[in-house]
Amino acid sequence: MLKINDLHVAYGGIKALRGISLEVPEGKIVTLIGSNGAGKSTTLRTISGLVKATSGSITYNGKELLGMPINQVIEEGIIHVPEGRKVFSDMSVLENLKIGAYLRKDKAQIAEDIKWVYSLFPRLEERNWQMAGTLSGGEQQMLAVGRALMSRPKVLMMDEPSLGLAPLIVRDIFTIIREINKQGMTVLLIEQNANMALHTADIGYVLETGLITLTGPGKELLKDEKVRKAYLGS
Repeated sequence: MLKINDLHVAYGGIKALRGISLEVPEGKIVTLIGSNGAGKSTTLRTISGLVKATSGSITYNGKELLGMPINQVIEEGIIHVPEGRKVFSDMSVLENLKIGAYLRKDKAQIAEDIKWVYSLFPRLEERNWQMAGTLSGGEQQMLAVGRALMSRPKVLMMDEPSLGLAPLIVRDIFTIIREINKQGMTVLLIEQNANMALHTADIGYVLETGLITLTGPGKELLKDEKVRKAYLGS
């Protein structure tokens, strides 16, 4: 289980997170929703080690992650798919996937996992030779997720996977999220598309200006009047 306890993060004098606590149980999809600037991305970046916390604790299966080098966080099996995809644009689709497995030594299994990623995203196999920078936005998002999967994550953290994508591609991305979760992967999802996120998630948290204001099963939060008014446009 990934557990955050009383986490504080500040940028200069600005408090980005003001004592948030949350849990990501093994095998579940957990989503964190909120408006721009609420602290969602900061949460993921702090878990990854990209941002330093002021105080608090982040543990995974009882092991403290705060202060751990980024490569060790990755070795623990916690993988971050950043907002904006961040694919290596001057490398091919296949090369990007192989980079996702750079910490692994099991070459035979890596080859099998490439086939597995292609089964999830057939379009990537069709374009495996193509430079990543020439892919569409949706294809780049598929590649970013596929590259992350190549590291065999235990916890997959996704930052705004639907951002800027056409509705049909968004639906495909969320279908894949559900599929990899069915195969046993734990998912922590940051999303502005609250409707899709809460329909998909087992557990939802609402983050407002650095504070968690609501939590509950995803489908229960969909019925909450405050959530509907603030994030669902109804």
